Amino acid sequence: MKKIWFIGLLLFSSSVFSQKIFSVDYESRADVKIFVVDYESRADLLVYKEDYESSASGNEGRWFFVEYESRADKKIFFVDYESRADLKVYFVKYQSRAGWKNKNKKHLLY
Repeated sequence: MKKIWFIGLLLFSSSVFSQKIFSVDYESRADVKIFVVDYESRADLLVYKEDYESSASGNEGRWFFVEYESRADKKIFFVDYESRADLKVYFVKYQSRAGWKNKNKKHLLY
């Protein structure tokens, strides 16, 4: 019984404290549809692309793109039109700039 509880805790903690992202090729396979906006002011989320998996933490816009779908916490699809997106993002150059601008959409990446 203790092993089951411990495994459950590990699975829960890995999904809460990481943002490992995989970009899928088909919209139907995605958990979230993303549109990349041209201006920071139009974004729901400011995203910083981490270089290392261990650096991607929490649900605060610090993403690490994994090579394999099975390693991802969330699967995303980049749409061509803003109206088709669940979430609008803007990629920032500095880690300190990452974060939510529209906290009402934060649940999409839990």
